[in-house]
Amino acid sequence: MPISKSGRPAGKFASQGEDLAAHRQTEESIVAAGALQSAIFNSANFSSIATDARGVIQIFNVGAERMLGYTAAEVMNTITPADISDPQELIARAKALSAELATPITPGFEALVFKASRGIEDIYELTYIRKDGTRFPAVVSVTALRDAPGTIIGYLLIGTDNTARKLVEEEQKKSDQRLRDQQFYTRSLIESNIDALMTTDPSGIITDVNKQMEALTGCTRDELIGAPFKDCFTDPDRAEAGIKRVLSEKSVTDYELTARARDGKQTVVSYNATTFYDRKRTLQGVFAAARDVTERKRVEAELQQAKADAESASRTKSDFLASMSHEIRTPMNSIMGIADLLAKTALTPEQDKYVQIFRRSGDNLLNLINDILDLSKVEASQLDLERTGFSLTDHLEKVIEMVAPRAAQKGLSLVWMIAPDVSNDLVGDPARLRQVLLNLLGNAIKFTLTGRVSLSVERDQDGSNPTDLRFTVVDTGIGIPGDKLRQVFERFTQADSSTTRRFGGSGLGLTISKQLVELMGGRIWVESEIEVGSRFGFSVPLAIWADADRPKLAPRDADADVPQPRLRILLAEDSPDNRTIALAYLADTPHRVDVAETGAIACAMVEACRYDLVLMDRQMPVMDGLTATRTIRAWEAANDRPLTPIIALTASALKGDRETCLAAGCTAYLTKPIKQDVLLHAIREHSTLKVPAATASPAEDQTRPAARKLAARRPAYLLNCRQTAIDLDAALAGLDFETVILLGHNLRGSGGAFGFQAITDLGAGLEAAGERRDGAATRAGVMALSAFLDQAEAAPSAA
Repeated sequence: MPISKSGRPAGKFASQGEDLAAHRQTEESIVAAGALQSAIFNSANFSSIATDARGVIQIFNVGAERMLGYTAAEVMNTITPADISDPQELIARAKALSAELATPITPGFEALVFKASRGIEDIYELTYIRKDGTRFPAVVSVTALRDAPGTIIGYLLIGTDNTARKLVEEEQKKSDQRLRDQQFYTRSLIESNIDALMTTDPSGIITDVNKQMEALTGCTRDELIGAPFKDCFTDPDRAEAGIKRVLSEKSVTDYELTARARDGKQTVVSYNATTFYDRKRTLQGVFAAARDVTERKRVEAELQQAKADAESASRTKSDFLASMSHEIRTPMNSIMGIADLLAKTALTPEQDKYVQIFRRSGDNLLNLINDILDLSKVEASQLDLERTGFSLTDHLEKVIEMVAPRAAQKGLSLVWMIAPDVSNDLVGDPARLRQVLLNLLGNAIKFTLTGRVSLSVERDQDGSNPTDLRFTVVDTGIGIPGDKLRQVFERFTQADSSTTRRFGGSGLGLTISKQLVELMGGRIWVESEIEVGSRFGFSVPLAIWADADRPKLAPRDADADVPQPRLRILLAEDSPDNRTIALAYLADTPHRVDVAETGAIACAMVEACRYDLVLMDRQMPVMDGLTATRTIRAWEAANDRPLTPIIALTASALKGDRETCLAAGCTAYLTKPIKQDVLLHAIREHSTLKVPAATASPAEDQTRPAARKLAARRPAYLLNCRQTAIDLDAALAGLDFETVILLGHNLRGSGGAFGFQAITDLGAGLEAAGERRDGAATRAGVMALSAFLDQAEAAPSAA
């Protein structure tokens, strides 16, 4: 074989080798290109659907399967792409293309490929319908497939899921709409504001204004934007200083400036401003509001002048009244003194009659002078209230003593009453309180011809303060017409102001009463009915006079004093039966007893009211007695209050229980069941007011009324115990041993007092079983309790 100089085969053989190599290279390129096309065509990221010339699907790639839910076998040679497209969109597309291209186009596959069939690039959006009926938006690119001569042999539709982009576009639309709405809302707020509003950049250049600012300056919005803020005011330096102050202090309030309009008009404004920032907290400028205060300044000046004139007039009036009072009192003193001296001499009946007229007229005139002087002091704010401790009972007794002769002279019944829950020891202004009561009682007696006048004192349930007291004066007098009720508290006004009226007087008493009550922080009112009577009431806040506030008295001989004031006792007890026992024991004593059902309530009541002694049950829900005692002691120490005697009441009598109670702050310790004489002795021994023991009868005699009351309550107590047995059974079923302990404890403390020692013993056993978490022993105790109750209810006397 010939060999060329280069070493390659020569001639025909060399040419054949080169052709073979080229052919292999071409085949490899074709294979590579085919592989690349196959990889692209079968990509799962987009759908590739190829049809024949009629539109019948011939190729359905993996991406199409994944997007549409069909397998290739289900659609190939079966349907066209139009069958998986929204039919309404096909109709709309056919109509639009027909108009665009001036050619009738049939809705269906033709509408999808018409442009591509004419060689026009076509990319459009449509909605594909999946096999399961769900829809999704897609962007589709359509290409006509042609053979070598150019004849269309089919179409290729490449689609991508447009859902994500659609969502983004939709959210963007919503965001844009929200932004437009917010801008519109903000602009509406700015324009609807009554103040002149503006924004400036940090250098004080105006960036926006509202119509009020345009009106204030006489300039248009375009003229103002870009202008220096300071140029809008008569004092540019002060205006610029206002901007700088906002920038340094972040805000300015009531900074006074005078705005100057284009026509020279000047307006005093209150300038209020604050800095504002973008989302990155970068300073953007100042937001300012200027309110026209010209009218306010004028009104303020007028009010200041009116106030000064009124104060001057009030001082002049008060000085005049004080001077006149002094001048009138001097001769009045002589007149009344002489009348009193004459009354003590030997006079004929006629002379005595004249002297009494002098005395009554003098008293009336002096009362009138006092009323006028008091009224002038109240109006001039010169009347100061005292704040001192006083006894309500003693105070009312003195008031009644002062009006009783006038009531007796007319044959009227005069009665008074203080509700049991009203504290006797109060802090307030007793003199002014007495003045109001004397005015109301005096009026009631004056306008009552027959019947009675009554005074009652009770806690005001409608008041904001728990120590507010309500005083009510009721009479059976002539009454007040409805159309006159609103006038009775006006000065120099009477319900009957005619020249034929039966009753005299200045009409100042009720006016002064109203002024004094309101000065004390209270309110006054009246209800009345003609020929039936009137009811005057007033409510005032009065504090409780604690022992720590009272002056120290020199010790006195106890034997020379018995009876001391009744005690105010707080009973803290959650068991209704035990409350019944304690209240029965104390029913025949003068003591007043308040009840708290939990330790927490007891603490609140001690803080609100001064008690002479507290009877504290040890075991209670919410807050037990020992915790309550410690809380009370802490409150007393923190508020520098004297210690309230606290007697612990408990069914526990084990070693160490007494020490535990005393360590918690209790004064003494009593075990249940408690006998009446033991309880009374403990109260006498440990109360803040030592109550002497009764000597008129033996202790046994004192216990008999209580024993009779408790005996009468036995049937009800047994019913309560029956319910307790049911509750115990339910607690046991739920393994609620805490409830077993509590119910057993209550039985232990109450049974003996009602005469059922067996219930006390059974309660102790149940309490102990609950503490051991012993279900069997608890069930046995409940059964024993039920059996005993059956026996007791059948024959209570035998039990």
